[in-house]
Amino acid sequence: MAENHSHTHLNGINLFYAILLNILITAAQIIGGLLSGSLALLSDALHNFTDVVSLIISYTANHFARKKASLNQTFGYKRAEIIAAFVNALTLIVIAIFLIIEAVKRFYHPEPIQTGLVIWLSMVAIIGNGLSVVLLHSDSKKNINMRSAYLHLLTDMLASVAVLIGGVLMKYYQIYWIDSFLTLVIALYLIVVGYDLTNKSFGFLMLFTPKHIHIKDLVEAVHQVPKVNKLHHIHVWYLNDDELHLEAHLDFKEDITLTDFNAILLQIEQILHDQFQINHVNIQPEFQKEDPKDFIVQD
Repeated sequence: MAENHSHTHLNGINLFYAILLNILITAAQIIGGLLSGSLALLSDALHNFTDVVSLIISYTANHFARKKASLNQTFGYKRAEIIAAFVNALTLIVIAIFLIIEAVKRFYHPEPIQTGLVIWLSMVAIIGNGLSVVLLHSDSKKNINMRSAYLHLLTDMLASVAVLIGGVLMKYYQIYWIDSFLTLVIALYLIVVGYDLTNKSFGFLMLFTPKHIHIKDLVEAVHQVPKVNKLHHIHVWYLNDDELHLEAHLDFKEDITLTDFNAILLQIEQILHDQFQINHVNIQPEFQKEDPKDFIVQD
């Protein structure tokens, strides 16, 4: 069996449209916030601005990830999107902390605002961010970089909903604390999703063994193949969302020929792909070689 190269290449066009929408939303919110005196609207505009930067990072990473490998970059730029996802995940947490600080300040020091302008601009932001969320919804399920961009847009939309609700309640019921409360709720949500995305992308960057892979189960499956003695010196890692790699040393019970090894390797590749979703396999064959035979050996 040949290696399985079922890679997902996303052209980023939906992300580009989302960037344009968010630039327009941010500009409108800055102007509206200055005219209305709304700190909530200006905070949301700042949130949107940082998300525009994050979306541009994601778009740039998506562009680089599609570049072909070369002699100097043998993997190409496939890990660019992992770096972008990690950076964007961290910014989600930073934005959440900023929102919490601003929410507490507004709770103790409410300011009069022109609620009509706030309501209309928040509705514009909800529609714009809603369209962006729809554009990236499908891509977010296939790619960690697109997921980080999608989460930024989703939280943008939720923040705008909070501004809208706050504007309506302040305009008609004079309930001024609701804006701060909703901002706190959104900030806590940001921390939860930001931490999850940070943890996942950090694991990718550090080449950690994926959580669904249990090395002992993997070894047991490979050891069922005839003539195989012991799989050791094992490394399993994600290069990106699509490529799950394994490299290892494989000790044989017999001094087999290369033809025999090729046949056995095909069986092992099939097992690793079907049972563990590993689609890139690099195995070094050995026979009675004097080296450590532990599953994991520190290089």
